[in-house]
Parts: sequence; C-alpha cells; structure tokens
Amino acid sequence: MPAEDGKKQLLHLVFGGELKKLGGTEFRDLDALDIVGVYPDYQTAHSAWKAKAQASVDNAHMRYFVVHLHRLLDPESKAGS
Repeated sequence: MPAEDGKKQLLHLVFGGELKKLGGTEFRDLDALDIVGVYPDYQTAHSAWKAKAQASVDNAHMRYFVVHLHRLLDPESKAGS
C-alpha cells in the first residue's frame, strides 16, 4: 500500500551494537543492542545509520546496520532491489 505521499513504503530497520571481533557480525552482548528504529524508506534509514555510526566512531567494535525489512516481509517482490 502506498504511503500518504504516494511512495511505496519499504521498511528498513537500523540497529547496532558492539561486535566480538572486528569484521565479524557476532555481537558481544545481545541485551545491549541499540535498536535505532524502523524507517519507511532507505534514505531515511541511511541518515539514521550514518548519524549513529558517526557518533560511535571512537569505538572500533561498535557497528550499525541497515536491514531491508521489506525484503524479508515480501521476498518475492523485486521492489527496492
């Protein structure tokens, strides 16, 4: 269903946490994950990701990710690929 502004809603999740190893994706403490939010499009999610990543630049083990929820919710769709 299109959003009120006429654009199709493509949900994205932004979250992060401290990794066990640099370059890996296993988190040190799952209870301490920072769930930044769910956003209606990639551009908004990217802005939130960038702000959190820049704010944590002093901690080399801290990483933030953008997850394309719309691809998980509708894997048959090619929208936003």
